Amino acid sequence: MSKADLPKAKTNAARLLDQLGMHYQLRGYEVDPDDLAAETVAAKIGMPPEQVFKTLVARPSGSKGRNGVIMAVIPGDQELDLKALAGAAGEKKIELVPVKELQALTGYIRGGVTALAAKREYPVFVDETIELFDVVSISAGMRGLQILMAPADYLRATKGTIAALGQPKKQQSM
Repeated sequence: MSKADLPKAKTNAARLLDQLGMHYQLRGYEVDPDDLAAETVAAKIGMPPEQVFKTLVARPSGSKGRNGVIMAVIPGDQELDLKALAGAAGEKKIELVPVKELQALTGYIRGGVTALAAKREYPVFVDETIELFDVVSISAGMRGLQILMAPADYLRATKGTIAALGQPKKQQSM
């Protein structure tokens, strides 16, 4: 994908970073709606999956609506440890928000969720491995566009809290 293929309008996430005076780079990629996996995005933008962070939306088990919504940001090659997130957030039990609720809660659709400039400011918990890199990639708020930036800036922009959240993906049995 060439620079000419990038969306002309900036996303809310990019505008927020501009307002904060933070340095970042936009990187576009071809979207396959049937494969929104972080590993696929990583391959398309030429970065290792552990450096491409995905944003998951969760809330305390049994709560509805916007109550207690939190965002978890983890490496693309890992899955979220819900117990670890619950501990970090001071909750007994946490569950992922159903995909159909993502847009109403965040303003973003699956494959484009970011903790930057969501509809509301939710608490953001970021996996500790983010600090291992000089640059990380996160969604720019839409499918097909990633933001590359320094982890320290991302943590500042999202008011993120560092925690051990990721765990190796369980192997699918054949």
